[in-house]
Amino acid sequence: MQTRIEKYLWRFLNTAGVNFVIAGGCIVIAIYKPSEIKKIQIPMLMWFFSGLMMVMLLALQISIFLKVYNRAKLPENFHYNYFGKKVYHPTIVKPTEVVLFFSSMPLLLLAGAYFVAKIVRIFV
Repeated sequence: MQTRIEKYLWRFLNTAGVNFVIAGGCIVIAIYKPSEIKKIQIPMLMWFFSGLMMVMLLALQISIFLKVYNRAKLPENFHYNYFGKKVYHPTIVKPTEVVLFFSSMPLLLLAGAYFVAKIVRIFV
């Protein structure tokens, strides 16, 4: 159990270190070359990040669906009742998967709507 906790600690420290270096680089650029910051196109950047967020959330929801679907196929997760119908056990869906699926839905819809609306606006 100790190695698992150490693994998570090292991942956290690596993430914090990378974020610290990126933030430091952004600060240095902002101080020494403020004209570069003026060149950043915020609407295009927001469109790109909304598309990225939409793809990531869609991948999350698809992976949750596939995990649940594959668990439903395993014989230890269901039994047949007296009438021959398949009865699923509650072990198929974990509570964290339900929370992740339903909490990511509004963000997926919001990011997807923004991304698609910008694409439609460009082509129409």
